[in-house]
Amino acid sequence: MHLDAILLARLQFAFTIAWHIIFPSFSIGLASYLAVLEGLWLATRREAFLTLYKFWIKIFAISFGMGVVSGVVMSYEFGTNWSVFAARASPVIGPLLAFEIMAAFFLEASFLGVMLFGGKKVGPGLHFAATCIVAFGTLVSAFSIISANSWMQHPVGFIVDGRGRFVATDWMQVIFSPTFPLRLTHMVLAAYLSTALAVGGASAWRLLRKPDEEESRIALAMAIGMALVVAPLQLLVGDASGKLVGEVQPAKLAAIEAFWDTRAHQPFNIAAWPDRSVQGNRFALSIPELGSLITHGRADAVVQGLKAFRPADQPPVAVVFWAFRVMVGLGMLMILQGLVGAVLLARRAVEKTKLFLWFSTAMGPAGFIAVIAGWMTAEVGRQPYVVYGQLRTQDAVSPVGAGPISISLLTFLVVYAVVFCVGALYILRLVAEGPVVIAAEPPDRGHSPGSALGAAPKGKAP
Repeated sequence: MHLDAILLARLQFAFTIAWHIIFPSFSIGLASYLAVLEGLWLATRREAFLTLYKFWIKIFAISFGMGVVSGVVMSYEFGTNWSVFAARASPVIGPLLAFEIMAAFFLEASFLGVMLFGGKKVGPGLHFAATCIVAFGTLVSAFSIISANSWMQHPVGFIVDGRGRFVATDWMQVIFSPTFPLRLTHMVLAAYLSTALAVGGASAWRLLRKPDEEESRIALAMAIGMALVVAPLQLLVGDASGKLVGEVQPAKLAAIEAFWDTRAHQPFNIAAWPDRSVQGNRFALSIPELGSLITHGRADAVVQGLKAFRPADQPPVAVVFWAFRVMVGLGMLMILQGLVGAVLLARRAVEKTKLFLWFSTAMGPAGFIAVIAGWMTAEVGRQPYVVYGQLRTQDAVSPVGAGPISISLLTFLVVYAVVFCVGALYILRLVAEGPVVIAAEPPDRGHSPGSALGAAPKGKAP
Protein backbone atom coordinates (compact mmCIF):
# COMPACT_ATOMS: atom_id res chain seq x y z
CA MET A 1 0.00 0.00 0.00
CA HIS A 2 2.89 2.32 0.80
CA LEU A 3 4.36 1.68 -2.66
CA ASP A 4 0.97 2.49 -4.19
CA ALA A 5 1.00 5.84 -2.39
CA ILE A 6 4.47 6.59 -3.73
CA LEU A 7 3.44 5.75 -7.27
CA LEU A 8 0.28 7.86 -7.02
CA ALA A 9 2.21 10.80 -5.57
CA ARG A 10 4.68 10.58 -8.44
CA LEU A 11 1.90 10.35 -11.01
CA GLN A 12 0.17 13.38 -9.52
CA PHE A 13 3.30 15.50 -9.59
CA ALA A 14 4.18 14.28 -13.08
CA PHE A 15 0.69 15.17 -14.30
CA THR A 16 0.73 18.67 -12.82
CA ILE A 17 4.26 19.52 -13.94
CA ALA A 18 3.56 18.23 -17.46
CA TRP A 19 0.67 20.69 -17.74
CA HIS A 20 2.56 23.47 -15.97
CA ILE A 21 5.77 23.37 -18.00
CA ILE A 22 3.89 24.18 -21.20
CA PHE A 23 2.88 27.63 -20.00
CA PRO A 24 6.19 28.90 -18.55
CA SER A 25 7.93 27.68 -21.71
CA PHE A 26 5.44 29.63 -23.82
CA SER A 27 5.66 32.69 -21.55
CA ILE A 28 9.46 32.80 -21.66
CA GLY A 29 9.57 32.67 -25.43
CA LEU A 30 6.51 34.82 -26.06
CA ALA A 31 7.66 37.62 -23.73
CA SER A 32 10.92 37.94 -25.65
CA TYR A 33 9.02 37.74 -28.95
CA LEU A 34 6.77 40.60 -27.82
CA ALA A 35 9.81 42.68 -26.90
CA VAL A 36 11.24 42.09 -30.39
CA LEU A 37 7.94 42.99 -32.05
CA GLU A 38 7.55 46.21 -30.09
CA GLY A 39 11.18 47.13 -30.69
CA LEU A 40 10.76 46.57 -34.42
CA TRP A 41 7.61 48.67 -34.44
CA LEU A 42 9.31 51.53 -32.62
CA ALA A 43 12.24 51.37 -35.04
CA THR A 44 10.23 51.09 -38.26
CA ARG A 45 6.67 52.25 -37.41
CA ARG A 46 5.50 49.39 -39.60
CA GLU A 47 1.88 48.68 -38.71
CA ALA A 48 2.21 44.90 -39.10
CA PHE A 49 4.56 44.69 -36.11
CA LEU A 50 2.10 46.59 -33.92
CA THR A 51 -0.77 44.37 -35.05
CA LEU A 52 1.22 41.24 -34.23
CA TYR A 53 2.16 42.69 -30.83
CA LYS A 54 -1.43 43.41 -29.90
CA PHE A 55 -2.49 39.97 -31.08
CA TRP A 56 0.13 37.93 -29.24
CA ILE A 57 0.02 39.95 -26.02
CA LYS A 58 -3.54 38.71 -25.46
CA ILE A 59 -2.41 35.12 -25.82
CA PHE A 60 0.55 35.87 -23.55
CA ALA A 61 -1.79 37.16 -20.83
CA ILE A 62 -3.84 33.95 -20.94
CA SER A 63 -0.81 31.63 -20.88
CA PHE A 64 0.81 33.66 -18.08
CA GLY A 65 -2.30 33.33 -15.92
CA MET A 66 -2.61 29.61 -16.58
CA GLY A 67 1.05 29.14 -15.74
CA VAL A 68 0.60 30.89 -12.38
CA VAL A 69 -2.41 28.75 -11.45
CA SER A 70 -0.73 25.46 -12.33
CA GLY A 71 2.49 26.49 -10.56
CA VAL A 72 0.68 27.24 -7.28
CA VAL A 73 -0.73 23.70 -7.28
CA MET A 74 2.76 22.21 -7.42
CA SER A 75 3.86 24.29 -4.44
CA TYR A 76 1.10 22.77 -2.35
CA GLU A 77 2.06 19.27 -3.46
CA PHE A 78 5.47 19.70 -1.85
CA GLY A 79 3.67 19.91 1.49
CA THR A 80 0.89 17.41 0.95
CA ASN A 81 2.67 14.59 -0.88
CA TRP A 82 6.38 15.28 -0.41
CA SER A 83 6.66 16.68 3.10
CA VAL A 84 9.82 14.73 3.98
CA PHE A 85 11.56 16.14 0.92
CA ALA A 86 10.31 19.63 1.81
CA ALA A 87 11.56 19.32 5.39
CA ARG A 88 14.99 18.01 4.47
CA ALA A 89 15.70 20.07 1.34
CA SER A 90 13.99 23.37 2.23
CA PRO A 91 17.16 25.03 3.63
CA VAL A 92 18.61 24.79 0.10
CA ILE A 93 15.58 24.72 -2.21
CA GLY A 94 13.49 27.20 -0.21
CA PRO A 95 15.64 30.30 -0.82
CA LEU A 96 15.93 29.52 -4.53
CA LEU A 97 12.16 29.20 -4.92
CA ALA A 98 11.59 32.28 -2.76
CA PHE A 99 13.94 34.27 -5.01
CA GLU A 100 11.94 33.13 -8.03
CA ILE A 101 8.72 34.39 -6.44
CA MET A 102 10.02 37.62 -4.91
CA ALA A 103 12.39 38.76 -7.64
CA ALA A 104 11.09 37.20 -10.83
CA PHE A 105 7.35 36.67 -10.47
CA PHE A 106 6.68 40.01 -8.77
CA LEU A 107 8.81 41.71 -11.42
CA GLU A 108 6.81 40.07 -14.20
CA ALA A 109 3.43 40.67 -12.55
CA SER A 110 4.13 44.32 -11.77
CA PHE A 111 5.19 45.34 -15.25
CA LEU A 112 2.68 43.03 -16.91
CA GLY A 113 0.03 45.53 -15.84
CA VAL A 114 1.87 48.29 -17.71
CA MET A 115 2.11 46.04 -20.77
CA LEU A 116 -1.58 45.19 -20.79
CA PHE A 117 -3.18 48.43 -19.64
CA GLY A 118 -0.57 51.16 -19.96
CA GLY A 119 -0.54 51.69 -23.71
CA LYS A 120 -2.50 54.94 -23.46
CA LYS A 121 -1.11 55.99 -20.09
CA VAL A 122 2.67 55.84 -20.59
CA GLY A 123 4.91 56.80 -23.48
CA PRO A 124 6.09 54.32 -26.11
CA GLY A 125 9.59 54.17 -24.63
CA LEU A 126 8.37 53.37 -21.13
CA HIS A 127 5.91 50.81 -22.47
CA PHE A 128 8.72 49.11 -24.40
CA ALA A 129 10.84 49.12 -21.23
CA ALA A 130 7.98 47.38 -19.37
CA THR A 131 7.81 44.72 -22.07
CA CYS A 132 11.56 44.15 -21.84
CA ILE A 133 11.40 43.92 -18.04
CA VAL A 134 8.65 41.30 -18.23
CA ALA A 135 10.77 39.33 -20.71
CA PHE A 136 13.76 39.63 -18.38
CA GLY A 137 11.60 38.50 -15.44
CA THR A 138 10.64 35.31 -17.24
CA LEU A 139 14.33 34.54 -17.77
CA VAL A 140 15.04 35.18 -14.08
CA SER A 141 12.26 32.72 -13.23
CA ALA A 142 13.87 30.14 -15.48
CA PHE A 143 17.23 30.83 -13.84
CA SER A 144 15.89 30.16 -10.33
CA ILE A 145 13.86 27.05 -11.16
CA ILE A 146 16.60 25.43 -13.24
CA SER A 147 19.13 26.27 -10.52
CA ALA A 148 17.02 24.47 -7.91
CA ASN A 149 16.40 21.49 -10.17
CA SER A 150 20.05 21.27 -11.21
CA TRP A 151 21.09 21.11 -7.57
CA MET A 152 18.64 18.23 -7.08
CA GLN A 153 20.16 16.53 -10.14
CA HIS A 154 23.75 17.04 -8.92
CA PRO A 155 23.87 18.30 -5.31
CA VAL A 156 27.03 20.17 -4.29
CA GLY A 157 28.02 22.83 -1.76
CA PHE A 158 26.06 21.42 1.20
CA ILE A 159 26.28 19.38 4.39
CA VAL A 160 23.71 17.22 6.16
CA ASP A 161 23.03 18.54 9.67
CA GLY A 162 22.12 16.55 12.75
CA ARG A 163 18.43 16.51 11.83
CA GLY A 164 19.09 15.11 8.36
CA ARG A 165 18.51 18.43 6.57
CA PHE A 166 20.57 19.63 3.63
CA VAL A 167 22.24 22.90 4.58
CA ALA A 168 24.11 25.05 2.06
CA THR A 169 27.76 25.73 2.83
CA ASP A 170 28.59 27.47 -0.45
CA TRP A 171 25.72 29.23 -2.18
CA MET A 172 27.73 29.87 -5.33
CA GLN A 173 28.19 26.11 -5.74
CA VAL A 174 24.53 25.49 -4.97
CA ILE A 175 23.25 28.07 -7.46
CA PHE A 176 25.80 27.32 -10.16
CA SER A 177 26.05 23.56 -9.82
CA PRO A 178 28.07 21.84 -12.58
CA THR A 179 25.04 20.89 -14.70
CA PHE A 180 23.31 24.27 -14.36
CA PRO A 181 24.79 26.34 -17.24
CA LEU A 182 24.02 23.77 -19.93
CA ARG A 183 20.61 22.92 -18.48
CA LEU A 184 19.59 26.59 -18.31
CA THR A 185 20.75 27.18 -21.87
CA HIS A 186 18.93 24.06 -23.03
CA MET A 187 15.68 25.16 -21.34
CA VAL A 188 15.75 28.75 -22.60
CA LEU A 189 16.48 27.62 -26.15
CA ALA A 190 13.65 25.09 -25.84
CA ALA A 191 11.28 27.87 -24.75
CA TYR A 192 12.29 30.09 -27.67
CA LEU A 193 12.01 27.21 -30.11
CA SER A 194 8.63 26.09 -28.75
CA THR A 195 7.27 29.62 -29.07
CA ALA A 196 8.64 29.99 -32.58
CA LEU A 197 6.94 26.76 -33.64
CA ALA A 198 3.65 27.81 -32.02
CA VAL A 199 3.77 31.22 -33.70
CA GLY A 200 4.79 29.60 -36.98
CA GLY A 201 2.01 27.03 -36.74
CA ALA A 202 -0.63 29.69 -36.08
CA SER A 203 0.69 31.86 -38.91
CA ALA A 204 0.84 28.93 -41.36
CA TRP A 205 -2.76 28.07 -40.49
CA ARG A 206 -3.79 31.64 -41.28
CA LEU A 207 -1.86 31.64 -44.57
CA LEU A 208 -3.65 28.51 -45.71
CA ARG A 209 -6.81 30.60 -45.57
CA LYS A 210 -5.49 34.07 -46.37
CA PRO A 211 -2.23 33.82 -48.34
CA ASP A 212 -2.03 37.61 -48.62
CA GLU A 213 -2.18 38.30 -44.85
CA GLU A 214 0.98 40.35 -44.31
CA GLU A 215 1.13 39.89 -40.54
CA SER A 216 1.06 36.10 -40.82
CA ARG A 217 3.75 36.11 -43.51
CA ILE A 218 6.00 38.20 -41.27
CA ALA A 219 5.35 36.02 -38.22
CA LEU A 220 6.02 32.80 -40.13
CA ALA A 221 9.25 34.23 -41.57
CA MET A 222 10.43 35.17 -38.06
CA ALA A 223 9.53 31.68 -36.79
CA ILE A 224 11.46 30.05 -39.64
CA GLY A 225 14.48 32.22 -38.87
CA MET A 226 14.36 31.21 -35.21
CA ALA A 227 14.08 27.50 -36.07
CA LEU A 228 16.91 27.79 -38.59
CA VAL A 229 19.29 29.19 -35.97
CA VAL A 230 18.08 27.76 -32.65
CA ALA A 231 17.21 24.16 -33.61
CA PRO A 232 20.79 23.21 -34.68
CA LEU A 233 22.18 25.14 -31.70
CA GLN A 234 19.84 23.23 -29.41
CA LEU A 235 21.16 19.96 -30.85
CA LEU A 236 24.73 20.97 -29.96
CA VAL A 237 23.77 22.11 -26.45
CA GLY A 238 21.81 18.91 -25.91
CA ASP A 239 24.77 16.81 -27.01
CA ALA A 240 27.08 18.63 -24.58
CA SER A 241 24.50 18.21 -21.82
CA GLY A 242 24.22 14.50 -22.56
CA LYS A 243 27.97 14.04 -22.29
CA LEU A 244 27.90 15.80 -18.91
CA VAL A 245 25.08 13.51 -17.77
CA GLY A 246 27.39 10.58 -18.54
CA GLU A 247 29.87 11.99 -16.02
CA VAL A 248 27.52 12.92 -13.16
CA GLN A 249 24.59 10.50 -13.69
CA PRO A 250 25.91 7.45 -15.55
CA ALA A 251 22.80 5.40 -14.76
CA LYS A 252 20.62 8.00 -16.49
CA LEU A 253 22.83 7.99 -19.58
CA ALA A 254 22.70 4.20 -19.70
CA ALA A 255 18.91 4.34 -19.49
CA ILE A 256 18.70 7.01 -22.19
CA GLU A 257 20.63 4.76 -24.58
CA ALA A 258 19.42 1.38 -23.20
CA PHE A 259 23.00 0.26 -22.50
CA TRP A 260 23.04 -2.80 -20.24
CA ASP A 261 26.61 -4.11 -20.42
CA THR A 262 29.65 -2.03 -19.59
CA ARG A 263 31.84 -2.21 -22.69
CA ALA A 264 33.80 -0.35 -25.32
CA HIS A 265 32.43 0.05 -28.86
CA GLN A 266 28.87 0.46 -27.56
CA PRO A 267 26.28 0.36 -30.35
CA PHE A 268 23.73 3.14 -30.70
CA ASN A 269 20.20 1.84 -30.23
CA ILE A 270 17.92 3.62 -32.69
CA ALA A 271 14.93 1.70 -31.35
CA ALA A 272 14.71 -0.90 -28.62
CA TRP A 273 12.45 -2.70 -26.19
CA PRO A 274 14.26 -2.35 -22.86
CA ASP A 275 13.11 -4.69 -20.09
CA ARG A 276 14.44 -4.41 -16.56
CA SER A 277 13.01 -7.79 -15.65
CA VAL A 278 15.48 -9.51 -18.01
CA GLN A 279 18.19 -6.82 -17.62
CA GLY A 280 18.44 -6.38 -21.35
CA ASN A 281 16.71 -5.36 -24.55
CA ARG A 282 14.19 -7.80 -25.98
CA PHE A 283 14.65 -6.11 -29.33
CA ALA A 284 17.13 -3.52 -30.63
CA LEU A 285 17.82 -1.81 -33.93
CA SER A 286 21.40 -0.61 -33.54
CA ILE A 287 24.35 1.00 -35.29
CA PRO A 288 27.68 -0.56 -34.18
CA GLU A 289 30.12 1.59 -32.16
CA LEU A 290 28.10 4.78 -32.60
CA GLY A 291 26.96 4.73 -28.95
CA SER A 292 30.50 5.13 -27.62
CA LEU A 293 31.27 7.74 -30.26
CA ILE A 294 28.22 9.88 -29.42
CA THR A 295 28.50 9.65 -25.64
CA HIS A 296 32.27 9.93 -25.22
CA GLY A 297 33.62 11.11 -28.58
CA ARG A 298 35.58 7.89 -29.27
CA ALA A 299 34.42 4.59 -30.70
CA ASP A 300 36.70 2.65 -28.32
CA ALA A 301 35.48 4.47 -25.19
CA VAL A 302 34.16 2.27 -22.38
CA VAL A 303 30.57 3.20 -21.50
CA GLN A 304 28.98 2.04 -18.28
CA GLY A 305 25.86 -0.09 -18.63
CA LEU A 306 22.85 -0.48 -16.35
CA LYS A 307 24.06 -3.83 -15.03
CA ALA A 308 26.78 -1.91 -13.20
CA PHE A 309 24.01 -0.65 -10.89
CA ARG A 310 21.72 -2.63 -8.64
CA PRO A 311 18.25 -3.14 -10.15
CA ALA A 312 16.87 -1.01 -7.31
CA ASP A 313 19.15 1.86 -8.44
CA GLN A 314 18.21 1.68 -12.12
CA PRO A 315 15.79 4.24 -13.60
CA PRO A 316 12.65 3.08 -15.46
CA VAL A 317 14.54 2.42 -18.68
CA ALA A 318 11.74 2.23 -21.25
CA VAL A 319 10.23 5.59 -20.26
CA VAL A 320 13.59 7.38 -20.35
CA PHE A 321 14.70 5.70 -23.58
CA TRP A 322 11.57 6.57 -25.56
CA ALA A 323 11.05 10.04 -24.06
CA PHE A 324 14.54 10.98 -25.16
CA ARG A 325 13.90 9.71 -28.68
CA VAL A 326 10.66 11.65 -28.95
CA MET A 327 12.56 14.80 -27.97
CA VAL A 328 15.41 14.20 -30.40
CA GLY A 329 13.12 13.09 -33.23
CA LEU A 330 11.07 16.25 -32.95
CA GLY A 331 14.28 18.26 -32.80
CA MET A 332 15.39 16.82 -36.11
CA LEU A 333 12.03 17.75 -37.65
CA MET A 334 12.52 21.29 -36.34
CA ILE A 335 15.89 21.51 -38.08
CA LEU A 336 14.26 20.25 -41.27
CA GLN A 337 11.50 22.84 -40.95
CA GLY A 338 14.05 25.64 -40.56
CA LEU A 339 16.09 24.54 -43.56
CA VAL A 340 13.14 24.00 -45.90
CA GLY A 341 11.52 27.22 -44.73
CA ALA A 342 14.69 29.20 -45.37
CA VAL A 343 14.87 27.88 -48.93
CA LEU A 344 11.22 28.79 -49.53
CA LEU A 345 11.74 32.24 -48.05
CA ALA A 346 14.67 32.83 -50.39
CA ARG A 347 12.42 31.86 -53.31
CA ARG A 348 9.51 33.95 -51.95
CA ALA A 349 7.33 30.86 -52.11
CA VAL A 350 6.38 30.15 -48.48
CA GLU A 351 2.72 31.17 -48.67
CA LYS A 352 2.38 29.37 -52.03
CA THR A 353 3.69 26.02 -50.76
CA LYS A 354 0.69 24.42 -49.07
CA LEU A 355 2.55 21.25 -48.12
CA PHE A 356 5.03 23.31 -46.07
CA LEU A 357 2.22 25.34 -44.52
CA TRP A 358 0.45 22.14 -43.44
CA PHE A 359 3.74 20.79 -42.10
CA SER A 360 4.34 24.00 -40.13
CA THR A 361 0.80 23.88 -38.76
CA ALA A 362 1.30 20.29 -37.61
CA MET A 363 4.62 21.30 -35.99
CA GLY A 364 2.91 24.01 -33.94
CA PRO A 365 2.68 21.95 -30.70
CA ALA A 366 5.89 19.97 -31.37
CA GLY A 367 8.03 22.22 -29.18
CA PHE A 368 5.82 21.72 -26.15
CA ILE A 369 5.74 17.95 -26.69
CA ALA A 370 9.55 17.97 -26.91
CA VAL A 371 9.78 20.00 -23.68
CA ILE A 372 7.57 17.51 -21.83
CA ALA A 373 9.59 14.61 -23.24
CA GLY A 374 12.81 16.33 -22.17
CA TRP A 375 11.59 16.82 -18.63
CA MET A 376 10.45 13.20 -18.50
CA THR A 377 13.95 12.17 -19.55
CA ALA A 378 15.56 14.34 -16.87
CA GLU A 379 13.20 13.58 -14.00
CA VAL A 380 12.41 9.90 -14.57
CA GLY A 381 16.08 9.32 -15.39
CA ARG A 382 16.99 10.64 -11.94
CA GLN A 383 15.03 7.87 -10.22
CA PRO A 384 15.14 6.32 -7.72
CA TYR A 385 16.34 9.60 -6.19
CA VAL A 386 14.68 12.94 -5.52
CA VAL A 387 18.02 14.49 -4.57
CA TYR A 388 20.44 12.46 -6.64
CA GLY A 389 22.56 10.11 -4.55
CA GLN A 390 21.29 11.64 -1.29
CA LEU A 391 17.54 11.20 -0.85
CA ARG A 392 15.59 8.34 -2.38
CA THR A 393 12.07 8.91 -3.67
CA GLN A 394 10.57 6.30 -1.34
CA ASP A 395 12.08 8.17 1.62
CA ALA A 396 10.84 11.61 0.54
CA VAL A 397 7.09 10.99 0.36
CA SER A 398 4.59 12.16 3.00
CA PRO A 399 3.10 9.59 5.40
CA VAL A 400 -0.19 9.68 3.48
CA GLY A 401 -2.15 6.66 2.30
CA ALA A 402 -3.07 5.86 -1.26
CA GLY A 403 -6.75 6.78 -0.73
CA PRO A 404 -6.34 10.54 -0.16
CA ILE A 405 -3.78 10.82 -2.95
CA SER A 406 -6.12 8.97 -5.32
CA ILE A 407 -8.93 11.41 -4.56
CA SER A 408 -6.73 14.47 -5.10
CA LEU A 409 -5.30 12.98 -8.31
CA LEU A 410 -8.77 12.34 -9.73
CA THR A 411 -9.83 15.84 -8.71
CA PHE A 412 -6.83 17.34 -10.49
CA LEU A 413 -7.59 15.28 -13.60
CA VAL A 414 -11.13 16.65 -13.78
CA VAL A 415 -10.27 20.26 -12.91
CA TYR A 416 -7.30 20.44 -15.27
CA ALA A 417 -9.30 18.82 -18.06
CA VAL A 418 -11.96 21.53 -17.73
CA VAL A 419 -9.92 24.63 -16.94
CA PHE A 420 -6.92 24.12 -19.16
CA CYS A 421 -8.79 22.63 -22.09
CA VAL A 422 -11.11 25.64 -22.03
CA GLY A 423 -8.06 27.94 -21.93
CA ALA A 424 -6.39 26.10 -24.79
CA LEU A 425 -9.59 26.20 -26.87
CA TYR A 426 -9.91 29.91 -26.21
CA ILE A 427 -6.37 30.50 -27.44
CA LEU A 428 -7.14 28.45 -30.56
CA ARG A 429 -10.24 30.57 -31.11
CA LEU A 430 -8.14 33.73 -31.00
CA VAL A 431 -5.66 32.19 -33.44
CA ALA A 432 -8.48 31.24 -35.80
CA GLU A 433 -9.82 34.81 -35.84
CA GLY A 434 -6.41 36.11 -36.82
CA PRO A 435 -4.11 38.96 -35.79
CA VAL A 436 -5.86 41.69 -37.77
CA VAL A 437 -9.31 41.01 -36.28
CA ILE A 438 -8.14 40.42 -32.72
CA ALA A 439 -5.77 43.41 -32.61
CA ALA A 440 -8.53 45.71 -33.85
CA GLU A 441 -11.11 44.58 -31.26
CA PRO A 442 -11.86 46.90 -28.33
CA PRO A 443 -11.20 45.43 -24.87
CA ASP A 444 -14.91 45.46 -23.95
CA ARG A 445 -15.68 42.52 -26.26
CA GLY A 446 -14.66 40.09 -23.56
CA HIS A 447 -11.25 39.03 -24.86
CA SER A 448 -8.21 39.03 -22.64
CA PRO A 449 -6.90 42.54 -21.90
CA GLY A 450 -6.49 44.19 -25.25
CA SER A 451 -5.55 47.51 -26.74
CA ALA A 452 -2.10 47.09 -25.25
CA LEU A 453 -0.67 49.99 -27.17
CA GLY A 454 -3.90 51.72 -28.07
CA ALA A 455 -5.65 51.65 -31.42
CA ALA A 456 -3.29 53.68 -33.54
CA PRO A 457 -4.12 54.75 -37.07
CA LYS A 458 -2.09 53.20 -39.87
CA GLY A 459 1.53 54.32 -39.83
CA LYS A 460 1.20 56.41 -36.67
CA ALA A 461 2.37 55.86 -33.15
CA PRO A 462 -0.29 55.37 -30.48
